[in-house]
Amino acid sequence: MPDMHWYRGSLHNHTNLSDGDSSPQVVADWYRRNGYQFIVFTDHNRITRLDTGASDFQVFPGEEVTARINDGETAIHINAFGLERVVDPISNGDVVSTLQANIDAILGAGGIPSINHPNYTWAFTHRELAQVKGAPLMEVHNAHPVVNTAGGAGRPGCEEIWDKVLGTGMRIFGVATDDSHHLQGDFTPKRGNPGRAWVVVRATHLDQKAVLDSLLSGDFYSSTGVSLASLEADQRRVALRCQQERDFVYAVEFIGRRGRRLQKSYGLESEYRLRGDEGYVRAVVNCSDGSKAWTQPVFV
Repeated sequence: MPDMHWYRGSLHNHTNLSDGDSSPQVVADWYRRNGYQFIVFTDHNRITRLDTGASDFQVFPGEEVTARINDGETAIHINAFGLERVVDPISNGDVVSTLQANIDAILGAGGIPSINHPNYTWAFTHRELAQVKGAPLMEVHNAHPVVNTAGGAGRPGCEEIWDKVLGTGMRIFGVATDDSHHLQGDFTPKRGNPGRAWVVVRATHLDQKAVLDSLLSGDFYSSTGVSLASLEADQRRVALRCQQERDFVYAVEFIGRRGRRLQKSYGLESEYRLRGDEGYVRAVVNCSDGSKAWTQPVFV
């Protein structure tokens, strides 16, 4: 077997070529300086490219395909990774057909669709997502302050939406993203700053095909601060070990169909042995500093 490596990456960020406040070079430099190995620029309705000239830091082409319906009140945004050409957004009369049309257009352009922030403008929930096909990824966490990631007032958060979609039998993996816009000025909770959410993929080497293949196969975890020292997931067990930081303590929950908690444990190392009736098994790590990590579901 070839050697596998972990690579940290940002899948959702903007430059001043759409609605960000910094140039592509400044954005790339920030992520490289802060410990990332790859990013995907996802400017609205355009492809932004940058050749870093570096073997240890890569920028892959992407786009945030940005549609609106209901007289502009409902935002339907889908990231597209590894595109061969720009995808023009399609706004149909309803959520499901708009999602499906844009997913199909991204696939037709050679890209990988990733469904963004369902709760931005309270656009859609699991009910609509369960009716679309072809998207292998969705945002389980988006760190931008205006996208209602946690839900509330009876509305499901993005993680709950993910579980409800998984419960229908759909195979879709969950990514965590910055949705960064603001590198200039203050870094505050009310601004779309970088460095708050990312993915860590396991791949043979750092290039676009290897990284995107790992995303498609679910060989990655998502995080808002927790690092995993090891992760093993197959049809027999899901086992992980957290990387200790400061004096933080860790709680690990293993989740099955419809968000049911299968097991909870404390400490750096946790393991769940699959029985065969769970539907799927994923793990979520909660750190005492408030950060989290999500592993991808193993489908039973």
